[in-house]
Amino acid sequence: MAVEAVIITMSCPPIKSPRKLIEVALPLDAINAACAREKSIRHGHPSTLHLWWARRPLAAARAVIFAQLVNDPGYQQGGGFKYGKNKKEAAEERKRLFKIIEDLVLWENTTNEVVIERAREEIRRSWREVCELNKHHPQADVLFNPESIPAFHDPFAGGGAIPLEAQRLGLQAFASDLNPVPVLINKAMFDIPARFAGQHPVHLSAKRNTAVKRDLGLDQKWTGAAGLTEDVRFYGEWLIAEARKRIGTLYPLVEVTNEMAHQRADLKPIIGQKLTVIAWIWARTVKSPNPAFSHVNVPLASTFILSTKTGREAYVRPIIQSDSYTFTVRLGIPTYEAAAGTKAAGRGSNFRCIVSDAAISGDYIKAEGQAGRMGARLMAVVAEGPSGRVYLPPTDEMEMVAKSAKLEWKPSGEVPARLTGGTCVPYGLKEWGDLFTPRQLVALTTMGDLVSEVRERIRQDATEAGLHDDTTRLDEGGVGATAYSEAVSVYLAFLISQVANHSSSLCGWNHPNTQMRSVFSRQAIAMTWDYAEVNIFSESSGSYHNLFERLVKGMSALGYGSAGQAFQADAQTQTISSLKIVSTDPPYYDNIAYADLSDFFYVWLRRSLRGVFPDLLSTIVVPKAEELVATSYRHGGRESAEAFFLEGMTHAMSSLSTQCHPSVPVTIYYAFKQSETGSVSGTSSSGWETFLDAVCKAGFVLSGTWPMRTEKEGRSIQNGVNALASSIILVCRKRSQDAPTISRREFIRELNTVLPEALDEMTKGSGGDRSPVAPVDLSQAIIGPGMAVFSKYAAVLEADGSLMSVRTALQLINRFLAEDDFDPDTQFCLHWFEQHGWTESVFGEADVLARSKSTSVDAMREAGVLQSGGGKVRLLKWAEYPTDWDPRTDTRTPVWEALHQLIRALKHGGESASGALLAALGGKAEALRQLAYRLYTLCERLGQAEDARAYNELITSWTGIESVASAAPKLADGQLPGFER
Repeated sequence: MAVEAVIITMSCPPIKSPRKLIEVALPLDAINAACAREKSIRHGHPSTLHLWWARRPLAAARAVIFAQLVNDPGYQQGGGFKYGKNKKEAAEERKRLFKIIEDLVLWENTTNEVVIERAREEIRRSWREVCELNKHHPQADVLFNPESIPAFHDPFAGGGAIPLEAQRLGLQAFASDLNPVPVLINKAMFDIPARFAGQHPVHLSAKRNTAVKRDLGLDQKWTGAAGLTEDVRFYGEWLIAEARKRIGTLYPLVEVTNEMAHQRADLKPIIGQKLTVIAWIWARTVKSPNPAFSHVNVPLASTFILSTKTGREAYVRPIIQSDSYTFTVRLGIPTYEAAAGTKAAGRGSNFRCIVSDAAISGDYIKAEGQAGRMGARLMAVVAEGPSGRVYLPPTDEMEMVAKSAKLEWKPSGEVPARLTGGTCVPYGLKEWGDLFTPRQLVALTTMGDLVSEVRERIRQDATEAGLHDDTTRLDEGGVGATAYSEAVSVYLAFLISQVANHSSSLCGWNHPNTQMRSVFSRQAIAMTWDYAEVNIFSESSGSYHNLFERLVKGMSALGYGSAGQAFQADAQTQTISSLKIVSTDPPYYDNIAYADLSDFFYVWLRRSLRGVFPDLLSTIVVPKAEELVATSYRHGGRESAEAFFLEGMTHAMSSLSTQCHPSVPVTIYYAFKQSETGSVSGTSSSGWETFLDAVCKAGFVLSGTWPMRTEKEGRSIQNGVNALASSIILVCRKRSQDAPTISRREFIRELNTVLPEALDEMTKGSGGDRSPVAPVDLSQAIIGPGMAVFSKYAAVLEADGSLMSVRTALQLINRFLAEDDFDPDTQFCLHWFEQHGWTESVFGEADVLARSKSTSVDAMREAGVLQSGGGKVRLLKWAEYPTDWDPRTDTRTPVWEALHQLIRALKHGGESASGALLAALGGKAEALRQLAYRLYTLCERLGQAEDARAYNELITSWTGIESVASAAPKLADGQLPGFER
């Protein structure tokens, strides 16, 4: 999209811009509570239109944009203007604004026009105030029109939550992304619904000859996307009914026979009944590696369990007869053998032959798969009985029906051979079409063909309904009958894409809740050995009907607000941001490469919609080389991947810094699993620090950082793996081009002036009796005003004239809260202990705190101060520390670790052992003593008498310990007194 940029010249006077609410205080508790609640909502949420990963909650996006645009009421002076109220009045006004946010973020208020309009009016009021302050600016006619708020742009639009909420708040929304799949999602989220908002359903026109207008509902008011939604429902129902006519024979009912009911009391009452199949459960097969049974295709089943629901337990039981086998189904608590399936002991893709018990190695399975000799065998059928799930044994007829499907087309393109979280390529599933059974491919292609067919029917109905048919296409900005027919077909194509996610041979069966798992139940394209083939014509989880209802309900929150547009554009080179308000959620450093995953959807969306969006869907696969993710396998190593990410992100941030509207701060969501990389000098720098460095180098001044709980607790790449739990909202303004440099001493002096007032605003700024910033989040939030001081200068110079690093700046900022000059690991442990003691809590909370302290959970686990796994984190008690520890060989020794090892030495070896250890610890004595005092006081306050006693014993023994340490001879490498080897 070509955009004419407006240049703010050096000769122009400075912009008069009051601080925004987000730069001072936020009601984080209310926002976080709303985000947590929203993440559990599945019905009626716009995210159900189509899967995209790591979406921001609508509540967070709405709150951030509102606070980004509304002026803070506090008194401000400088920059040629005065603004705001005294402290008491500002606190009361801030409380009123907080109440608007608290109402705004509630899920039930998503389409509440009274609540939304109250927020819009507040945004308009703040904008008029800014325009009044700048009415004499030489470019006021372009920059400060009080009747027109600047448009909004998200250059990393992803799932579309942020631009959708900008639109809802009354801004003209623009979104862009490099990947065509999120571009399509954004078009469906806010572009198409706004374009056809208020449109009555065109399918009603087909009934004009048989009903009066009033009965058809043509006179009623169709608000938002209600009319569009009703058409999607009508034509979607036509599509599945037509599909059933064409391929329904591939999905027959299953009859309960006498043979099935043998030894099954639960089936005897329904003998002869024909039941709707929910899913067919298959196991992949390979030839037995045992030469005597090499003609037998044996199953690779990770488990034989079908259900572990209390009172409804069921499992598959194989019956072996010489060199053949069959499957039957048994009820009751599954045996150990049933749980293990044919899986061999240990990790990896190792199985055992069901007929000979021979080992089947992972290498053998890969070789068979690569040679195209991997097959599948039906193990069981899940059907809908009169009172719930019924589990039936397979029959030859069922397999014959499945294999009778005749393919006419299947998607091509290579599945990624390397992928975070795993890939199925080593087992011979190399192309996208290999991920589906023949029946699944026939179903998906049939429904895809019907999307194209129904488009013409919709166009005819729309013309009859009165829409002008000017033949202008949707991607050309059309609003007539042709464009409308294409618009409806977008949602139907989304439905086919969603069905593909639930109709693949990578879909597993989840026996605890007796439902199938989608391909992307985790962010990978990993191999699935026993898979569930859903009946698309049923009404169970993963069926067309189930996904269709979710999609239709998800459209209910769309079509409210101003117009919007979505484009494909590279964030590094785009010009769409010119003079726009910007809030964005960039990629997460070394997290998942979504471009690799999204090809799964792209091949199906392209087949249905290439005629609608020929330019957007012109490439065979989505762009990958330019995707801003530090993936080692794509860039030839970790260092080059990190360099690629930082260079690209700096360019993208620089683009925003030079283009965004000068009166409004930019907000950036950033979250990632903390990682550390060693440098040549032996120091380490986290992705968080290097990203902050990139933002500062791009010409931004940080004026706020806010931790928000934007991820659902327990979400993981796979069970037991730590995953993101929070986003950090960075608030950024453009740095003055003539910014001066200052010394380290001046920087610290300014921190000591700014941070106390900022802390007061964070903890008491609501005017109420509770803090808007939780204690665990305070360390992260205080980075905002601290980094505002650091980043507003061209440079901060150390005593030797070198540039101060972001890491050093963060340490100085954290010292304000930590009070003592402890190392980052110890600062983390101290704050964590204050919140949780020795009990475990969620990884995401620990990750946020660690990031603010310039350390990482993984690094501290390696250091030996905490335990992390299964999404949980806890500190280790002194008794859990290893007995063979030697600080002289430990490359990472936090004061926290040394203190608790010292307590351990005192407990087991008295003052002599602890003194010898203190001598080996070198210059840490004063820090150890200070930390012991700090923890003793803290434990006393918390009523933790036993812990307080351990610290008190160390403190009262300190003189004797120091005496031993000072008299201790220099020890050679070897056993320390009181420690085991």
